[in-house]
Amino acid sequence: MGRQKKTVITCAVTGAIHTPTMSGSLPFTYDDIATQAAEAAKAGASILHLHARNPKDGSPSVDDKDFASFLPRIKQATDAVVNISTGGSLTLSIQDRITPAKTFSPEMCSMNMGSMNFSFHPLAMRFDDWKFDWERDYVANSDGNIFRNTFRDIKEAADTLAPHDIKFEHECYDVGHLYNLKFCMDIGLFKAPVFIQFIFGILGGIGPEVDNLIFMKRTADRLFGDNYSWSVLGAGGAQMSLATTASQMGGNVRVGLEDSLFISHGKLAESSAQQVAKIRRIIEDLGSEVATPNEAREILALKGGDRVAF
Repeated sequence: MGRQKKTVITCAVTGAIHTPTMSGSLPFTYDDIATQAAEAAKAGASILHLHARNPKDGSPSVDDKDFASFLPRIKQATDAVVNISTGGSLTLSIQDRITPAKTFSPEMCSMNMGSMNFSFHPLAMRFDDWKFDWERDYVANSDGNIFRNTFRDIKEAADTLAPHDIKFEHECYDVGHLYNLKFCMDIGLFKAPVFIQFIFGILGGIGPEVDNLIFMKRTADRLFGDNYSWSVLGAGGAQMSLATTASQMGGNVRVGLEDSLFISHGKLAESSAQQVAKIRRIIEDLGSEVATPNEAREILALKGGDRVAF
């Protein structure tokens, strides 16, 4: 694809189950999620990728009442696009994981494009202090988990959410996931143009090297031609470097505390907004422009914030 004029910044505000809460900055209460989402939008994020957590113990939640406690507040505070996760937890069924998207009909939601080992167990050896009792054991035992996203699961999610006219953020953790997406398009589950999130640095997926970014991009070009937009998520220490590279290759970027708890080497981020402000500054200093929410809607052909159910 030719280089687009403006870069869309997605911010993953709340964090999934693989994001420990020990940093002290990761939001898990309704107030903190709403506040940090609004701050990230103000800093320059045009898309807000959101999970919910149980406000009592920080555990991941797909309960409608937890989402309902912050989604309207975010909509009232900002015109940013809301992207609801369908990842949820590694232990939940696809039916449970897509429930929030089905209920609230957001403009966007994530769509994981393949099953994989998805492990973060090395974190258990790196930290001594955990905010909640359940976290350490769950993190330590993630080496025995599989993140299930079978073709049947993908079809069920696509068919169930099709009436909602939701734009999917197709999360591809390895090159095989691109071929899975192409197959699903060939059988009519998804229509071009698609939006692909290249994900690097998750243990079980492709590594966070620039060579891998170029390889994934070339593969996507071959499979999808001009019928896709793309973004890059670099996990952990690869967040800013890969986002910077992607922005200069004509892609979009994703940052946020879900993907990295740090703002620089060894220094914990104060908020997702701090990460958004940093990547925005880098993008603009290098001569590019950051898209507004309405420009992001035009670039990605979204249905509009007036058609959501919250």
